[in-house]
Parts: sequence; C-alpha cells; structure tokens
Amino acid sequence: MGRQLKLNLFIYPGGHHEAAWRHPKSATDRLLDIRFYQELAQRAERAKLDAVFYADGPALESNVRFATRFRIEPFTWLSAIAVATERIGLIGTASTTYLEPYNAARLFASLDHISGGRAGWNIVTTGAERAAQNFGLDQHPPHAERYARAEEFVQVTGKLWDSWEDDAVVADAGTGAFADTSRIHAIDHEGGYFRVAGALNTPRTPQGRPVHVQAGSSPEGTAFAARHAEAVFTAHQSLASGQAFYADIKAQAAALGRDPDQLLVLPGISPYLGSTEAEGKALKQEFDELTQPEYGLGILRNLLGVDLSGADLDQPFLPDLLAGAEGLASSRSQLVLDVIRREQPTVREVLHRYAGARGHYVFAGTPVQVADEIQRWFEQGAADGFNIMPPWLPGGFDAFADEVVPILQARGLFRTEYTSTTLRGHFGLDRPASQYSRGLLAARG
Repeated sequence: MGRQLKLNLFIYPGGHHEAAWRHPKSATDRLLDIRFYQELAQRAERAKLDAVFYADGPALESNVRFATRFRIEPFTWLSAIAVATERIGLIGTASTTYLEPYNAARLFASLDHISGGRAGWNIVTTGAERAAQNFGLDQHPPHAERYARAEEFVQVTGKLWDSWEDDAVVADAGTGAFADTSRIHAIDHEGGYFRVAGALNTPRTPQGRPVHVQAGSSPEGTAFAARHAEAVFTAHQSLASGQAFYADIKAQAAALGRDPDQLLVLPGISPYLGSTEAEGKALKQEFDELTQPEYGLGILRNLLGVDLSGADLDQPFLPDLLAGAEGLASSRSQLVLDVIRREQPTVREVLHRYAGARGHYVFAGTPVQVADEIQRWFEQGAADGFNIMPPWLPGGFDAFADEVVPILQARGLFRTEYTSTTLRGHFGLDRPASQYSRGLLAARG
C-alpha cells in the first residue's frame, strides 16, 4: 500500500462559515447538545477518518454577536466523544499560556486512558489579548515570552508523561505489589517558568504521550513545530503557498535531526459540493449572502489594523486602504494581504473570502473536483492530508463523507478500514519510549 492521506474532521459549532447558523440546512438548535457532536464523530468514524479536532480559547470572542463563536471546554467535550466512539482520534486545544503543565499532563493522560490511546494535543500559546483579564493578569504576555513559556511547558509535560515507565504497574496479587516504585520517577524540574516535582499521579498512557499538534505559522510557530509537532495544522490559499510551507517545515525538522515523515502537514479545506461546479458555487453564494458586513469588517480590522467601516463594499480594495497593514507579522494577516494583491477583489469579496473558513482554503465544485484537488496537493508536495472544515453541520460533512471519501478510497489514497486502535497508529507515528526507561538512560551513558 502506498502513502495514505490523513483526514480529520474539524468541528466548529454550527460549521466554519461565519453565517452557517442562519442557513436553514444548519442544525442550530442542537449546538449545545452533546449527542449532536457524538453523532458527527460517529459519522466521521464510519468514514474511517483519522480524528476529530475541537478548537478552544480561554476568552469570549468579541464577534459572538453575529456568529457561533462560543466554546465548550474541550476535555469534557472529548471525553463524551470518547465513550461514543471506538477508533477515531480525539484532538483538543490546550493553552500553554493559561494552563499549568501538571494540570495539562493529567487531563491529556486521562483522555488517552479513557479513549484507549486516541488523544492529541493542539498546542497553542493563545493570541487573544482579552484572555489575560480572565486569569488575573494585567496584560497578555508578549509573543516571544509566550513561546519561551511554551517551550518549557512541553518539556515539563513530556517529563510528567514519561515519569511512569511502561512496566511500572505490576499488579502482582501474589506479592501484594501493585506498582514498582523504582520505575516511577520524580522529575524535579526547575526552570524559568515552572517548578514541578512530579511524578504524575497517572500511569503511562497507551500512546506514551498524546500526539503533538501545532497550528502557528509565524516564524516562531514554525520553529516550535519543527522541534515538537507531529502534525501541523496550517492555512494556505494556493498550491504554491502550501508547497513552500511544506518544504520549509520538513527541512527545518530534518535539520534538527528529526525524521520529516514524523511531522505531518495538514492544511484546512472547506468544501462546497454540488452535482455541478456551478451548483457548488451557487451553494457557497447562498452562505455568503447571509454574512453581516459588520462582522467581517471587524475581522479585517483585527487582522489588518485598518478601519473599513466607511468604505464602499463594492469598490476594489485599493492600495490606500492598506495603509499601515504592510509588514504585519501574523500569518493570517499575510494570507489576506496576498489575496488582495493577487486578485484585486472588492471589499465585499474579501469579506466573503474570509467568511468561508477564516483564511483556510475554500473550494466549491463537484465531489470529483474536490477529490482531484485534495489529490493534487497530496501528490505535489503541499500536504500529507487535510483538516476537513465543513461550511455547515451536519450536511456539509455528510456530503463530504458520502461523496468524496469513497472517491479517495477507490483511488487507493485513503483507508477503507482502520488498521490501528490509536491516533499514533492512524497517523503512522512512532510511540515514544519513556526518557526515564533503563534502555534510554543506559544509551545516554
């Protein structure tokens, strides 16, 4: 069997189009019903997808007035998904800025045990400045400081997950020994941000540690991913952009002595499916016409630092509107700027472009065309797979699972049955040995 696609269902309340909740096809009345999300995950599992992914942030989104931008705490949510499914991976977001390593290590260890080895950690440093006031801070830590803390945070959680060796639990009823305490290790970590004695109060998990996922595309983010990530969630609007990112992140990982195949690149794609290309585009237009310009203008104001509230929405996005936006460091800001420079759209077209999936790739067409595009990126060095971002739920995902997945399976690009019980197994990732194991300690001398 040749190289296989990795496919995740990225679940966002209501769907990824900002106006999805207004569309009659959406199940807006079920957005706080856990059974709705369990059914979505079960549907993804029947399609043999690798994982479901649930994003999170520790602050209320300012644009919740117009869109379903609330959050359900991900460990509670994923635990409920775990007991309703058997094989699909479970990836959730946890912030290194607003959690402590010991708490995070316990939460993910518990999820990995509950699910039988299906946990994944989307590692974020949190970009929302308003989060600081929710945690007793006067201001949000600077970008560089957040990444320095994240670096140490990942080191500490790794030590905690490794603090129980695989064979520390002996459960010998004859001798009365439950655990071999010589194989349980205090980590005694003292660093610039954390002091943690350890050991973790949870035995080593089926995967050893959760799959490490990262989504930052800034220079600091890609450098962090090259060191620590096993999957990278990224946003690209063109094949060329995806290829450049793919080559760069793999090269950075290789330069650090890592196997590039142990770092998966998974861009987002939000597909609109129709029986013809025109029908798919018309479906997208239906959703775009439901957008609130005030919402989109607020997004652009945050991204580009420009106030377009008085602009004519149907006039070209002229260069003078971008005054002050040049040189922005945010990867998402650069995505929007690149589209404006390349396509010279109207302001309204920019709002619609961003409404679909917050800067991720939006594609409208037939199931065959969507499958062709996924295969093109996969085979031409831009992706190891994709995060599927349905514009609305549940129908937007049902169409993909029913009509696109079988095409990819028929082409030999995607599994027809699971061959593993863990997320690491689905992704083709190695299971790490405990850094405290006797074999590794002996190898270090």
